Amino acid sequence: MKIVEQIKAPIYDEMEKFEQEFSNAMSSKVALLNRITHFIVNRKGKQMRPMFVFLSAKMLGQGKVNARSFRGASVLELIHTATLVHDDVVDDSNMRRGFFSINALWKNKIAVLVGDYLLSKGLLLCIDHDDFDLLKIISGAVQEMSEGELLQIEKARKLDITEAVYFNIIRQKTATLLAACCAMGAQSVNQDPVAVEKMRSFGELIGMAFQIKDDLFDYGESHIGKPTGIDIKEQKMTLPLIYTLNTVSKKEKDWIIHSVKKFNKDKKRVKQVIQKVKDAGGLDYAEQKMLTYRDQALTLLHEFPKDDYRDALELMVNYVISRKQ
Repeated sequence: MKIVEQIKAPIYDEMEKFEQEFSNAMSSKVALLNRITHFIVNRKGKQMRPMFVFLSAKMLGQGKVNARSFRGASVLELIHTATLVHDDVVDDSNMRRGFFSINALWKNKIAVLVGDYLLSKGLLLCIDHDDFDLLKIISGAVQEMSEGELLQIEKARKLDITEAVYFNIIRQKTATLLAACCAMGAQSVNQDPVAVEKMRSFGELIGMAFQIKDDLFDYGESHIGKPTGIDIKEQKMTLPLIYTLNTVSKKEKDWIIHSVKKFNKDKKRVKQVIQKVKDAGGLDYAEQKMLTYRDQALTLLHEFPKDDYRDALELMVNYVISRKQ
């Protein structure tokens, strides 16, 4: 059995029901909008976010979920999808998970409006059922994600990012959403603030490990959905690069910064930068940090009683850092 199927096994029924609920949550009276949302539903990814919601809910809810758990999962997926649609417009990206992006097929104006529609649908889903506690969780996450993106843009211009700033960016940009998934699942079945906060922290730690794994992909040889060196081409300061800049000689540091600023579209030069990062131990350092976050996440998880849902979450943690794409 594939690892993703193993993780899904204890929440198989919930995931089946969720697909239908999520599709219903996107429905509209506008034919064009329905065509686009149908396209979105049909090109779904691994659905890690709803999996985190249901596993967290079942672990804290004695193996049971409720209508709030499904709404929480739908809200998260609606708002996450909205941010992806907007990201593709911001990045001028024509592809998403091997498919054409919304803006590539329907142009930017429609893509922005679709993103706005999905965002408002998610907010209304909470408001219509008085799920203001869940709304607070997701609204906080969206605010942090926006701040993280803007902080990254601000720092990319100067390439002066420190490790502390990098960790703050990835915590806001990536980890916040997984933290919200785990908090949302916990909150939907259990209002104990200590337990909910513990699950939020657990999700955040996995999110940190997840993003560092993504950074490492940029230095890999295989095709993993994004070409090797794309972060360098986009002048994104990732952990292996930051570590390298902090450890090499001033001459080498100046050469790397100059390369990233002026020659980031030159394939040969990008390959040379990648090699320098490898030689400086940047990949080993990033991997070590990723494993530290994984261990911290597992330590938190093991504070809950062992059951099928905790086991599946543990599998999920290990999948996040061993995945090939």
